[in-house]
Amino acid sequence: MTQLQFPMEPVQGTVSEAAGEAAKADGMARAEGSTPIDWGTACQNGIREMARRGVPFQAADLIAEGLVDEPAHPAMWGPQFGIAARAGVVEHAGVVASRRATVHRSLCRQWVGTAAYRAAA
Repeated sequence: MTQLQFPMEPVQGTVSEAAGEAAKADGMARAEGSTPIDWGTACQNGIREMARRGVPFQAADLIAEGLVDEPAHPAMWGPQFGIAARAGVVEHAGVVASRRATVHRSLCRQWVGTAAYRAAA
């Protein structure tokens, strides 16, 4: 039996930051478009509540605090945090293990309310 060998350099065109960003944007748009309005609204309200507290938080904290229910699909989280970040409500605060049992402690983004949002709130 021979050992599987990988080339030292990636095959041209298989690694593309631009293509990755385009795929991410497409996936986020599809997830946002399929998110029920009532869940999205509850999620935004929950993110704002957690942001006012000024401590790092993740999606699991919104559920644990009873601010929002588990979404129909986990892909619905990303667009909601993206909306809040673009609105200046939260900013990225590192990557941590998720506390959501449904994702088996996979890595997830952690967020914190921006100073400007906390001052205005």
